[in-house]
Amino acid sequence: MFDIGFWELILISVVGLVVLGPERLPVAIRTVSRWIGAARNMANSVKDELNQELKLQELQENLKKAEQMGMKDLSPELRDTVEELKKAASEVQRPYADNKDEQPSATTSQKQD
Repeated sequence: MFDIGFWELILISVVGLVVLGPERLPVAIRTVSRWIGAARNMANSVKDELNQELKLQELQENLKKAEQMGMKDLSPELRDTVEELKKAASEVQRPYADNKDEQPSATTSQKQD
């Protein structure tokens, strides 16, 4: 990420100690580390979502190609594979629909308690 060496870290810590003082420096370090952690988590989340969308798009393109080529000309093993791909594509889309359905039921069960 950044090319920060040992001596640069020492210089930053000395300047931070002089500017913030020994009482506020640990709090400032914790706050900055939380921000960095939150930024990393957000970046990883976005990256995972993009990868999942790309895989879904690739599956759909492969299914369209197979349908255009004609399902009748395919061998039985290939047909089974295409059916498995269709199921996988529908399962990838299903968690988003399930989450919407589960949220109201969770609130109704809480109201009943």
